[in-house]
Amino acid sequence: MRLGINLGYWGAGMDGDNLAVAQEADRLGYDVCWAAEAYGSDVPTVLAWVAARTESIDVGSAIMQIPARQPAMTAMTAATLDSLSGGRFRLGLGVSGPQVSEGWYGVKFDKPLARTREYVEIVRRAMSRERLSYEGEHWTLPLPDGPGKPIKLTVHPQREHIPLYIAAIGPKNLEQTGEIADGALLIFPSAEHIEETAVRHLRAGREKAGRTMEGFDVCPTLPLAIGDDINGLADMFRPYTALYVGGMGSRKQNFYNQLAQRMGYEKEAAEIQDKYLSGDKAGAAAAVPHRLIDQTTLLGSVDRIADRMQAYAAAGVTTLTLAPAGFTLDERLAALRAGTDALERSGLAA
Repeated sequence: MRLGINLGYWGAGMDGDNLAVAQEADRLGYDVCWAAEAYGSDVPTVLAWVAARTESIDVGSAIMQIPARQPAMTAMTAATLDSLSGGRFRLGLGVSGPQVSEGWYGVKFDKPLARTREYVEIVRRAMSRERLSYEGEHWTLPLPDGPGKPIKLTVHPQREHIPLYIAAIGPKNLEQTGEIADGALLIFPSAEHIEETAVRHLRAGREKAGRTMEGFDVCPTLPLAIGDDINGLADMFRPYTALYVGGMGSRKQNFYNQLAQRMGYEKEAAEIQDKYLSGDKAGAAAAVPHRLIDQTTLLGSVDRIADRMQAYAAAGVTTLTLAPAGFTLDERLAALRAGTDALERSGLAA
């Protein structure tokens, strides 16, 4: 099993720290450094900066939002980043959610599976440098009855095949991801539930495409905190878990809330959402069960985390992405080093 690092969103007051974290991850031999975007910093600019200041670690978008860019623009960006980084770019895509898609980009959040499938097909065609033409439900290239003509990407990516990941949560999205992508970006993964909630759906998609799970990257992100007080460490992540389970999306369209329900927390997920959407964020955080936090984070001593890593590997995880917590840069760097120590103790290091 390999390790990754997730820097999250840029512009949260820790930008210099985030670069130091990426550089330390590079020095420690982490496999990939991911960055995110929502409605603040854009991820390609961040990754270009990180790639320029690191040596060997891959840089990946987790995620570039599908409603933010035309697919050909995404192909241009991916090819450019791959070329500039010396073949170290990984393209992670996702549809975001209805609030961001419709409120920020003005793109209707409808038929997300069909849109994702068409988007990936166009991106792959463009990155392969064939003359781009496409006829689908959501995109037609070139536009008919106009001056447009099939055009070929002029920039050459470093590699013939840039790895393409999709952020997926729901069963249908997971199955499609297994069918059309090279990897899956997962969030709130529990080693005890990930086979049922994610891997079996990915496997079904791979089988549908006539493939096995061999070479497919199952890549969840887990917050990481080191210490002896498990309860205290878990409390650090209460607001984070409450935000996703209670406040992401609408009451009817919150994919993280639905995931918590599939993990067996139906009553608790409903309570967290009710409190969060009513404005009681503190109450929502207090309502998050300790076990849900402990199952979806890496908490405790290096030995305890090593045991958890073994459980994730046994469940099918191939790249474990860490989001090291800490109030200072030194704390985050220490957590990063503890991650590599735990991987060594687990016996899973390549």
